[in-house]
Amino acid sequence: MIESPDAVSDDAARLCEEARGLAEDGEGERAALLFERVLALGDTPFRARAALGLAVVLDDAGHVERAREADRTAIATADPEYGPRAAYHLALTHERAGEQERAAPAWRVVVDFGNPAYLPPAHLALARIADDAGDFDTARGHWEAVIATGDAEYGPPAAHDLAQRLLERDEPARAQRALTAGLKLIDRGTDPYAYGRLAVALGISYLDQAIGAFGAALGEEPTDPEVGPLATELLARTLPLRGRGAEAGEVWRRGLAEPGTAGQVRARLRRDFGDADDDGDLWWEPVVEHAVSDGTLPALAGEAFGALDHMYALLAVRYAERRAGDARETLGRAVRVPGGYAWGPLLHESFAERFRLATGSAAPDLTEG
Repeated sequence: MIESPDAVSDDAARLCEEARGLAEDGEGERAALLFERVLALGDTPFRARAALGLAVVLDDAGHVERAREADRTAIATADPEYGPRAAYHLALTHERAGEQERAAPAWRVVVDFGNPAYLPPAHLALARIADDAGDFDTARGHWEAVIATGDAEYGPPAAHDLAQRLLERDEPARAQRALTAGLKLIDRGTDPYAYGRLAVALGISYLDQAIGAFGAALGEEPTDPEVGPLATELLARTLPLRGRGAEAGEVWRRGLAEPGTAGQVRARLRRDFGDADDDGDLWWEPVVEHAVSDGTLPALAGEAFGALDHMYALLAVRYAERRAGDARETLGRAVRVPGGYAWGPLLHESFAERFRLATGSAAPDLTEG
Protein backbone atom coordinates (compact mmCIF):
# COMPACT_ATOMS: atom_id res chain seq x y z
CA MET A 1 0.00 0.00 0.00
CA ILE A 2 1.39 3.37 -1.08
CA GLU A 3 1.38 5.95 1.70
CA SER A 4 -0.62 9.08 0.81
CA PRO A 5 1.18 12.44 0.38
CA ASP A 6 -0.71 13.85 3.36
CA ALA A 7 0.42 10.96 5.53
CA VAL A 8 4.02 11.44 4.44
CA SER A 9 3.79 15.17 5.15
CA ASP A 10 2.26 14.58 8.56
CA ASP A 11 4.99 12.08 9.36
CA ALA A 12 7.68 14.55 8.25
CA ALA A 13 6.18 17.29 10.41
CA ARG A 14 6.06 15.01 13.45
CA LEU A 15 9.64 13.84 12.95
CA CYS A 16 10.91 17.43 12.57
CA GLU A 17 9.23 18.50 15.80
CA GLU A 18 10.57 15.49 17.65
CA ALA A 19 14.05 16.08 16.27
CA ARG A 20 13.94 19.75 17.26
CA GLY A 21 13.04 18.81 20.80
CA LEU A 22 15.88 16.32 21.00
CA ALA A 23 18.34 18.86 19.65
CA GLU A 24 17.25 21.42 22.25
CA ASP A 25 17.73 18.77 24.96
CA GLY A 26 21.29 18.11 23.80
CA GLU A 27 20.46 14.83 22.05
CA GLY A 28 22.17 15.80 18.82
CA GLU A 29 22.84 12.29 17.51
CA ARG A 30 19.24 11.15 17.96
CA ALA A 31 18.01 14.40 16.42
CA ALA A 32 20.26 13.86 13.39
CA LEU A 33 18.78 10.41 12.81
CA LEU A 34 15.25 11.82 12.77
CA PHE A 35 16.20 14.68 10.43
CA GLU A 36 17.76 12.12 8.10
CA ARG A 37 14.53 10.09 8.16
CA VAL A 38 12.66 13.19 6.98
CA LEU A 39 15.12 13.66 4.14
CA ALA A 40 14.64 10.02 3.18
CA LEU A 41 10.93 10.72 2.68
CA GLY A 42 11.84 12.69 -0.43
CA ASP A 43 10.50 16.02 -1.64
CA THR A 44 8.20 16.97 1.23
CA PRO A 45 7.42 20.54 2.42
CA PHE A 46 9.66 19.83 5.41
CA ARG A 47 12.75 18.79 3.47
CA ALA A 48 14.47 22.19 3.76
CA ARG A 49 13.67 22.44 7.46
CA ALA A 50 15.04 18.98 8.14
CA ALA A 51 18.21 19.60 6.10
CA LEU A 52 18.95 22.81 7.99
CA GLY A 53 18.26 21.11 11.31
CA LEU A 54 20.61 18.31 10.34
CA ALA A 55 23.30 20.83 9.33
CA VAL A 56 23.11 22.58 12.70
CA VAL A 57 23.34 19.42 14.83
CA LEU A 58 26.14 18.01 12.68
CA ASP A 59 28.06 21.30 12.93
CA ASP A 60 27.60 21.31 16.70
CA ALA A 61 29.01 17.79 16.79
CA GLY A 62 32.08 18.84 14.79
CA HIS A 63 31.08 17.16 11.51
CA VAL A 64 31.55 20.32 9.49
CA GLU A 65 31.76 18.87 5.97
CA ARG A 66 28.62 16.78 6.49
CA ALA A 67 26.91 19.86 7.89
CA ARG A 68 27.81 21.84 4.80
CA GLU A 69 26.38 19.12 2.58
CA ALA A 70 23.13 19.28 4.52
CA ASP A 71 23.10 23.07 4.09
CA ARG A 72 23.47 22.63 0.34
CA THR A 73 20.54 20.18 0.38
CA ALA A 74 18.37 22.81 2.07
CA ILE A 75 19.49 25.50 -0.37
CA ALA A 76 18.60 23.26 -3.32
CA THR A 77 14.96 23.16 -2.22
CA ALA A 78 14.69 26.92 -2.89
CA ASP A 79 12.58 27.21 0.24
CA PRO A 80 12.15 30.97 0.87
CA GLU A 81 12.71 30.65 4.63
CA TYR A 82 15.02 27.71 5.27
CA GLY A 83 16.99 28.13 2.03
CA PRO A 84 18.53 31.49 2.97
CA ARG A 85 18.98 30.33 6.57
CA ALA A 86 20.96 27.34 5.34
CA ALA A 87 23.08 29.55 3.09
CA TYR A 88 23.65 31.84 6.08
CA HIS A 89 24.77 28.87 8.17
CA LEU A 90 27.00 27.60 5.37
CA ALA A 91 28.68 31.01 5.06
CA LEU A 92 29.32 31.13 8.79
CA THR A 93 31.04 27.74 8.75
CA HIS A 94 33.45 29.04 6.10
CA GLU A 95 34.06 32.34 7.91
CA ARG A 96 34.75 30.48 11.12
CA ALA A 97 37.41 28.50 9.26
CA GLY A 98 38.90 31.66 7.75
CA GLU A 99 37.76 30.66 4.26
CA GLN A 100 36.53 34.02 3.02
CA GLU A 101 36.78 33.01 -0.64
CA ARG A 102 34.33 30.16 0.05
CA ALA A 103 32.11 32.20 2.34
CA ALA A 104 31.45 34.86 -0.32
CA PRO A 105 29.47 32.58 -2.70
CA ALA A 106 27.31 31.41 0.21
CA TRP A 107 26.57 35.01 1.22
CA ARG A 108 25.65 35.78 -2.40
CA VAL A 109 23.18 32.90 -2.29
CA VAL A 110 21.59 34.51 0.77
CA VAL A 111 21.24 37.76 -1.19
CA ASP A 112 19.81 35.96 -4.20
CA PHE A 113 17.01 34.50 -2.07
CA GLY A 114 15.92 38.07 -1.33
CA ASN A 115 14.53 37.30 2.12
CA PRO A 116 14.57 40.71 3.90
CA ALA A 117 15.40 39.10 7.26
CA TYR A 118 18.78 37.86 6.01
CA LEU A 119 19.80 40.56 3.55
CA PRO A 120 21.47 42.97 6.05
CA PRO A 121 24.03 40.51 7.49
CA ALA A 122 24.71 39.03 4.05
CA HIS A 123 25.37 42.41 2.43
CA LEU A 124 27.54 43.50 5.38
CA ALA A 125 29.61 40.34 5.16
CA LEU A 126 30.05 40.74 1.40
CA ALA A 127 31.04 44.38 1.89
CA ARG A 128 33.77 43.45 4.31
CA ILE A 129 35.05 40.64 2.11
CA ALA A 130 35.24 43.02 -0.85
CA ASP A 131 36.86 45.69 1.32
CA ASP A 132 39.52 43.25 2.50
CA ALA A 133 40.20 42.44 -1.16
CA GLY A 134 40.62 46.16 -1.97
CA ASP A 135 37.47 46.30 -4.13
CA PHE A 136 35.95 49.54 -2.85
CA ASP A 137 33.23 49.91 -5.47
CA THR A 138 31.78 46.47 -4.73
CA ALA A 139 32.09 47.02 -0.98
CA ARG A 140 30.35 50.39 -1.26
CA GLY A 141 27.42 48.83 -3.10
CA HIS A 142 26.92 46.27 -0.35
CA TRP A 143 27.31 48.84 2.45
CA GLU A 144 24.73 51.06 0.81
CA ALA A 145 22.41 48.08 0.42
CA VAL A 146 22.66 47.36 4.16
CA ILE A 147 21.87 50.97 5.05
CA ALA A 148 18.93 50.97 2.63
CA THR A 149 17.32 48.05 4.49
CA GLY A 150 16.90 50.30 7.54
CA ASP A 151 18.12 47.50 9.80
CA ALA A 152 18.96 48.87 13.26
CA GLU A 153 21.55 46.17 13.99
CA TYR A 154 23.54 46.01 10.77
CA GLY A 155 22.85 49.44 9.27
CA PRO A 156 24.95 51.53 11.72
CA PRO A 157 28.16 49.45 11.38
CA ALA A 158 27.72 49.51 7.61
CA ALA A 159 27.41 53.29 7.70
CA HIS A 160 30.52 53.57 9.86
CA ASP A 161 32.62 51.29 7.64
CA LEU A 162 31.51 53.06 4.47
CA ALA A 163 32.18 56.49 5.98
CA GLN A 164 35.68 55.47 7.04
CA ARG A 165 36.57 54.47 3.51
CA LEU A 166 35.00 57.61 2.04
CA LEU A 167 37.00 59.80 4.41
CA GLU A 168 40.17 57.98 3.39
CA ARG A 169 39.26 58.76 -0.22
CA ASP A 170 38.75 62.45 0.62
CA GLU A 171 34.98 62.33 0.11
CA PRO A 172 33.66 63.86 3.37
CA ALA A 173 30.30 64.98 1.95
CA ARG A 174 29.40 61.41 0.94
CA ALA A 175 30.64 60.17 4.31
CA GLN A 176 28.29 62.63 6.01
CA ARG A 177 25.30 61.30 4.08
CA ALA A 178 26.13 57.72 5.05
CA LEU A 179 26.63 58.62 8.70
CA THR A 180 23.46 60.71 8.88
CA ALA A 181 21.49 57.78 7.48
CA GLY A 182 23.13 55.45 10.00
CA LEU A 183 22.34 57.74 12.94
CA LYS A 184 18.65 57.68 12.03
CA LEU A 185 18.63 53.92 12.59
CA ILE A 186 19.91 54.12 16.19
CA ASP A 187 17.89 54.64 19.35
CA ARG A 188 20.29 56.83 21.29
CA GLY A 189 18.71 55.87 24.59
CA THR A 190 19.14 52.12 24.15
CA ASP A 191 22.45 52.12 22.28
CA PRO A 192 24.44 55.23 23.24
CA TYR A 193 27.76 53.60 22.32
CA ALA A 194 26.77 53.02 18.69
CA TYR A 195 25.25 56.50 18.49
CA GLY A 196 28.38 58.13 19.90
CA ARG A 197 30.61 56.18 17.51
CA LEU A 198 28.73 57.46 14.47
CA ALA A 199 28.35 60.97 15.89
CA VAL A 200 32.11 61.29 16.35
CA ALA A 201 32.71 59.98 12.82
CA LEU A 202 30.22 62.57 11.54
CA GLY A 203 32.12 65.32 13.33
CA ILE A 204 35.37 64.09 11.78
CA SER A 205 33.78 64.24 8.34
CA TYR A 206 32.90 67.90 8.92
CA LEU A 207 36.47 68.59 10.03
CA ASP A 208 37.76 67.04 6.81
CA GLN A 209 35.29 69.07 4.78
CA ALA A 210 36.41 72.23 6.58
CA ILE A 211 40.07 71.42 5.89
CA GLY A 212 39.25 71.08 2.20
CA ALA A 213 37.38 74.39 2.17
CA PHE A 214 40.11 76.31 4.02
CA GLY A 215 42.75 74.84 1.73
CA ALA A 216 40.74 75.82 -1.34
CA ALA A 217 40.46 79.39 -0.02
CA LEU A 218 44.24 79.63 0.11
CA GLY A 219 44.91 78.11 -3.29
CA GLU A 220 48.22 78.51 -5.06
CA GLU A 221 48.12 82.24 -5.87
CA PRO A 222 48.72 85.11 -3.41
CA THR A 223 45.74 85.12 -1.07
CA ASP A 224 43.19 87.81 -0.35
CA PRO A 225 44.73 90.05 2.37
CA GLU A 226 41.54 89.77 4.43
CA VAL A 227 40.60 86.15 3.85
CA GLY A 228 44.11 84.68 3.58
CA PRO A 229 45.27 85.17 7.19
CA LEU A 230 41.98 83.85 8.56
CA ALA A 231 42.02 80.81 6.27
CA THR A 232 45.67 80.20 7.19
CA GLU A 233 44.90 80.19 10.90
CA LEU A 234 41.76 78.06 10.58
CA LEU A 235 43.52 75.50 8.39
CA ALA A 236 46.65 75.38 10.56
CA ARG A 237 44.64 74.95 13.76
CA THR A 238 42.27 72.33 12.28
CA LEU A 239 44.85 70.04 10.68
CA PRO A 240 46.32 68.84 14.01
CA LEU A 241 42.84 67.67 15.06
CA ARG A 242 43.14 65.11 12.26
CA GLY A 243 46.69 64.13 13.19
CA ARG A 244 48.26 66.27 10.46
CA GLY A 245 50.49 68.49 12.56
CA ALA A 246 53.37 68.54 10.07
CA GLU A 247 51.05 69.96 7.40
CA ALA A 248 49.87 72.61 9.85
CA GLY A 249 53.46 73.78 10.34
CA GLU A 250 53.85 74.12 6.58
CA VAL A 251 50.65 76.17 6.38
CA TRP A 252 51.97 78.62 8.98
CA ARG A 253 55.34 78.86 7.19
CA ARG A 254 53.67 79.64 3.86
CA GLY A 255 51.54 82.33 5.48
CA LEU A 256 54.53 83.90 7.22
CA ALA A 257 56.48 83.91 3.94
CA GLU A 258 53.82 85.81 1.96
CA PRO A 259 54.67 89.53 2.12
CA GLY A 260 51.10 90.77 1.77
CA THR A 261 49.72 88.78 4.71
CA ALA A 262 52.73 87.85 6.86
CA GLY A 263 52.01 90.46 9.52
CA GLN A 264 48.41 89.40 10.03
CA VAL A 265 49.34 85.73 9.96
CA ARG A 266 51.99 86.30 12.62
CA ALA A 267 49.52 88.20 14.78
CA ARG A 268 47.12 85.24 14.57
CA LEU A 269 49.90 82.78 15.31
CA ARG A 270 50.83 84.74 18.44
CA ARG A 271 47.30 85.46 19.62
CA ASP A 272 47.66 83.17 22.65
CA PHE A 273 50.93 84.57 23.97
CA GLY A 274 52.99 87.72 24.10
CA ASP A 275 52.11 90.87 22.22
CA ALA A 276 51.06 90.58 18.58
CA ASP A 277 52.96 93.77 17.80
CA ASP A 278 56.09 92.68 19.64
CA ASP A 279 59.06 91.76 17.48
CA GLY A 280 60.20 89.10 19.92
CA ASP A 281 62.35 91.17 22.32
CA LEU A 282 61.81 88.55 24.99
CA TRP A 283 64.17 85.75 24.09
CA TRP A 284 61.64 82.98 24.62
CA GLU A 285 58.86 84.38 22.43
CA PRO A 286 60.44 83.34 19.08
CA VAL A 287 60.99 79.89 20.62
CA VAL A 288 57.32 79.68 21.61
CA GLU A 289 56.23 81.05 18.22
CA HIS A 290 58.23 78.39 16.41
CA ALA A 291 56.80 75.68 18.67
CA VAL A 292 53.23 76.86 18.01
CA SER A 293 53.74 76.84 14.25
CA ASP A 294 55.35 73.38 14.34
CA GLY A 295 52.84 71.93 16.77
CA THR A 296 55.58 71.16 19.31
CA LEU A 297 54.45 73.48 22.09
CA PRO A 298 53.64 70.59 24.49
CA ALA A 299 57.14 69.20 23.97
CA LEU A 300 58.66 72.63 24.62
CA ALA A 301 56.64 72.98 27.82
CA GLY A 302 57.85 69.55 28.87
CA GLU A 303 61.45 70.58 28.28
CA ALA A 304 61.05 73.81 30.25
CA PHE A 305 59.44 72.09 33.21
CA GLY A 306 62.04 69.33 33.04
CA ALA A 307 64.86 71.87 33.19
CA LEU A 308 63.17 73.71 36.07
CA ASP A 309 62.65 70.43 37.95
CA HIS A 310 66.31 69.50 37.47
CA MET A 311 67.63 72.91 38.56
CA TYR A 312 65.32 72.97 41.58
CA ALA A 313 66.41 69.49 42.62
CA LEU A 314 70.10 70.42 42.46
CA LEU A 315 69.56 73.41 44.72
CA ALA A 316 66.92 71.94 47.05
CA VAL A 317 68.88 68.82 47.95
CA ARG A 318 71.80 70.91 49.18
CA TYR A 319 69.45 73.15 51.14
CA ALA A 320 67.70 70.14 52.70
CA GLU A 321 71.02 68.58 53.72
CA ARG A 322 72.25 71.92 55.16
CA ARG A 323 75.66 71.28 53.65
CA ALA A 324 78.23 74.07 53.39
CA GLY A 325 81.23 74.59 51.16
CA ASP A 326 79.87 73.35 47.87
CA ALA A 327 77.38 76.13 47.10
CA ARG A 328 79.37 77.42 44.14
CA GLU A 329 79.62 73.97 42.58
CA THR A 330 75.89 73.36 43.08
CA LEU A 331 74.91 76.73 41.61
CA GLY A 332 77.19 76.10 38.64
CA ARG A 333 75.57 72.77 37.90
CA ALA A 334 72.11 74.35 38.13
CA VAL A 335 73.10 77.20 35.79
CA ARG A 336 74.38 74.74 33.22
CA VAL A 337 71.19 72.62 33.11
CA PRO A 338 69.44 74.63 30.31
CA GLY A 339 72.50 74.21 28.10
CA GLY A 340 71.27 70.74 27.20
CA TYR A 341 68.21 72.13 25.41
CA ALA A 342 67.90 73.88 22.04
CA TRP A 343 66.76 77.08 23.74
CA GLY A 344 69.57 77.00 26.33
CA PRO A 345 71.96 79.29 24.43
CA LEU A 346 69.25 81.95 24.19
CA LEU A 347 68.84 81.87 27.97
CA HIS A 348 72.59 82.28 28.46
CA GLU A 349 72.63 85.19 25.98
CA SER A 350 69.78 86.83 27.88
CA PHE A 351 71.74 86.54 31.13
CA ALA A 352 74.86 87.95 29.50
CA GLU A 353 72.98 91.00 28.26
CA ARG A 354 71.32 91.59 31.64
CA PHE A 355 74.73 91.27 33.34
CA ARG A 356 76.30 93.77 30.92
CA LEU A 357 73.54 96.33 31.45
CA ALA A 358 73.71 95.95 35.22
CA THR A 359 77.50 95.98 35.64
CA GLY A 360 78.83 97.58 32.50
CA SER A 361 81.17 94.68 31.86
CA ALA A 362 81.06 91.40 30.01
CA ALA A 363 79.46 88.46 31.75
CA PRO A 364 81.60 85.46 32.70
CA ASP A 365 81.12 82.28 30.73
CA LEU A 366 78.95 80.04 32.91
CA THR A 367 78.23 77.38 30.31
CA GLU A 368 81.27 75.31 31.25
CA GLY A 369 82.40 73.94 34.61
